[in-house]
Amino acid sequence: MTDHPLVPLIARGEADRTTTLAALALEQGWVIPADRLAFLHLAQRAATGAPESAAFFTLLAEGEVLAGERLGAFAKACDVDEARSREYKPLPGCQAYPAYVAWLALNASPAEAVLALTANFAAWGGYCATIAEALRSHYGFTDEACAFFDFFAEPSAELEQAATAAIQEGRDACQVDEARAQDYTRLLQTYEDQFWSTLRGSAP
Repeated sequence: MTDHPLVPLIARGEADRTTTLAALALEQGWVIPADRLAFLHLAQRAATGAPESAAFFTLLAEGEVLAGERLGAFAKACDVDEARSREYKPLPGCQAYPAYVAWLALNASPAEAVLALTANFAAWGGYCATIAEALRSHYGFTDEACAFFDFFAEPSAELEQAATAAIQEGRDACQVDEARAQDYTRLLQTYEDQFWSTLRGSAP
C-alpha cells in the first residue's frame, strides 16, 4: 500500500474538522453497512464447505456492527447531524473499496477473500492509530469521539488466528489460487489508497 497525504495531514492537525473529517465520517457511514453485508454473504457461502472461513467472516461482520455503533460520536464531533447525513452524496472514489469487497463476496473463494482482506489490516490499523492520536492532541476529541478509530487500531489476536485457520483450510482444500489472490489483494489495496486520496482531493 502506498503512502498518501491525508493521514499525515490529519496527524498534523491540518485537516478541517467540519469538511474533511466530516467527509471521512460520512463515507464510513456508507462503507460499514456495505462491508457488513458482504462479510455475511461470505460467511453464508463458506458455511458448508469452509467453516473456518465462515467463522472469520462472521467475526468481521460482528466487528462492523461494533464499529458502526462507535462512528456516531465521531460524526457528531465533526458537526454531522442526521439531516447532513441524509443529504450527503458519497464520493465514487471512496465507495470503490466497498464495491470491490462486494465483488469479492460474489466471485472470490472465501479463503482468497480472507487473504486479500487481511493484507489491508496492518495498514488500516496503523492509519486508525495515527488518526485517533491526532484527534485527541490536535482537535480535542473525547475518547468517545475517538472510539471508532481506537477499535480498529488495536490488533485482534482472535481475528488473526481465525484468518490463519481460514487460509490454511482453503489451501488444504486446494481452494486458493495464489496468483489470483495476489491480484485480489493488489486491487483491494489500490481501492483503499483511492479512498484516502479521494478524501484528500475533496479537502478545501
